[in-house]
Amino acid sequence: MTGLPRLRLEEVTGAPRRPVDPGTLAGAAAIVEEVRRDGEEAVRGYARGFGEIEGLKDPIVSDRSALEEAYRSLPPEQSTLLRRVALRIEAFADAQRAALDDVTLQVPGGEAGHRWLPVRSVGAYAPGGRHPLPSSVLMTVVPARVAGVESVWVASPRPTAVTMAAAWVAGADGLLAIGGAHAIAALAFGVFSPPADLIVGPGNRWVTAAKKHLYGEVGIDGLAGPSEIVVLADDTADPALVAADLLAQAEHDTDAIPALVTTSRELADAVDRELERQLADLPTSEVAQAAMGNGFSVVVEDLEQGVALVDDLAPEHLAIHLDDADAVASRLSNYGSLFVGGSSAEAFADYGAGPNHVLPTGGGARFQSGLSVLTYLRSPTWMRLDDPRALVDDTALLARLEGLEAHARAAEVRSGEDPGQASSPSSRIADATSTNHGQPDQSFMSPALRRLGGGAPKMPFPPPLEPGASTSAP
Repeated sequence: MTGLPRLRLEEVTGAPRRPVDPGTLAGAAAIVEEVRRDGEEAVRGYARGFGEIEGLKDPIVSDRSALEEAYRSLPPEQSTLLRRVALRIEAFADAQRAALDDVTLQVPGGEAGHRWLPVRSVGAYAPGGRHPLPSSVLMTVVPARVAGVESVWVASPRPTAVTMAAAWVAGADGLLAIGGAHAIAALAFGVFSPPADLIVGPGNRWVTAAKKHLYGEVGIDGLAGPSEIVVLADDTADPALVAADLLAQAEHDTDAIPALVTTSRELADAVDRELERQLADLPTSEVAQAAMGNGFSVVVEDLEQGVALVDDLAPEHLAIHLDDADAVASRLSNYGSLFVGGSSAEAFADYGAGPNHVLPTGGGARFQSGLSVLTYLRSPTWMRLDDPRALVDDTALLARLEGLEAHARAAEVRSGEDPGQASSPSSRIADATSTNHGQPDQSFMSPALRRLGGGAPKMPFPPPLEPGASTSAP
C-alpha cells in the first residue's frame, strides 16, 4: 500500500538540515570563481556544456522587447492569466510596503531615524529543468518593482515563451537564458547585466550553493532546500484534502518532504488510502511516490503535542486541518507560510493568491521569513544633532571604558565648554539621573525595562555614586 512512513514521535527530529552538501558547495564555488576570472567566456562554456546554447556565440540575453514579443505570442487566456496573477502579487506587496513607515525620533540634542530604501540592482532566478516556473518569475520580480528597485534581471535556463512573458508582465529589464551556478555568478558579477546587489529566487542545489558562496559580496534571500509541507490535522479533517495537499508538494521533486502530524490514527490510515487512490492517475506520480519516502506521518497524543512538534519542525509550508483552526493558528510561530483550514490549499499561494511562494526550508523559518517586498528594502539610520552637549559625557565615558580615546575626544570637542571650566562628568550624570531624594528616575529606563515587574525593572538601577566614592564593598 502507498502511504507515508509511520514514525513514532521520538523518531521525528526538528534539527535544521544543511541546505547544501559540502561537495556541491565546493563544485559551485569553483564554477563561480571561474566566472569571476574569465567572465563571459566561462559562462558560455558552461551554458554550452549544459545544453543551454548550441554554439558559443548563440544569444543568451533577451531584452525587454524580446520579452514583450513572447508575451504577444501567447494565446489570450495565458497572457491575461499572467496579468491577473501579477496584479494579486502586486496588491499583497503594496500592502506590505504601505505598512512600513520611515521613523523620526527625538534624541538628546536633535533627531534620529531610519528610512526604507530599495537596493539598486536585483538578479532573480527562476528554475527551468523538469518544470519551468513562470510563477517564480512573477513572485521574485513583482515585489522588487513594488519596492522601487531600479534594475531587475531574470536568469532561467531554456526559458519557455510563458516564462519570458512572465518576465515582461512583472517588469523585468531582461532575461538571461542560463541556469545553475554559472547563472548566479553572471548575475553577481554583471557579465551580461548590471551587477546584482541582491540575488533571489529558488533553484536546485547548485544554485543554492552558488548563492551561499557569494553571500557577503552580494545579498541573498536565503538558502532554499527541497520543498516541504507539514499538515497538522485532527479527526475532523477530510483525508482527501489532506492527501491532495501532501501530493501537491511531493510532485515538485523526488527530494520533497511531505509530512502529516495528527491526533487521529484513523485519519492517518485514511490519508494513506487517499494517497494511493490519488496517485493512481496523477501524471507526476513517479516523482511524488519517490518523495513519499522522504516524509512521514506521526500520531500525537493531543493537539498540544502536535503544536509543539510542528513549531519545532518549522516547515516551509504548514497547513492546519483542524476543528478550530483559527484558534490554533494564533499559537503557531515557526513556519514559512501558514494555511488555515481545509479550504486554504497551499497551491493557491503557489500560484498567486497574494503571499509569496519563495519560502525558507530546512527549519529556516525559525529565524527568517519568506521572500517579500521587505527582502528588497534596507532601513539605514540617520542622525542630526543641533546641540550634542547632552550626549558628550556618556559618549566619552563609555568610549574610555572601551579604550577608544579618539572617540571620547571627538565627543568632547563638541561640548561647547572650555575644558578647564567644565564640570566633572560624574557630577553632571549624578545631577541628571537622581530625583526623589537620590532615587533613580525610571524615565531613564527603556519602555521594555519599565514593563518588567509591573513597571519597574527586576533589578533596579543603583543610586549614582557621589564623585570620588568607592565602589568596593565595606
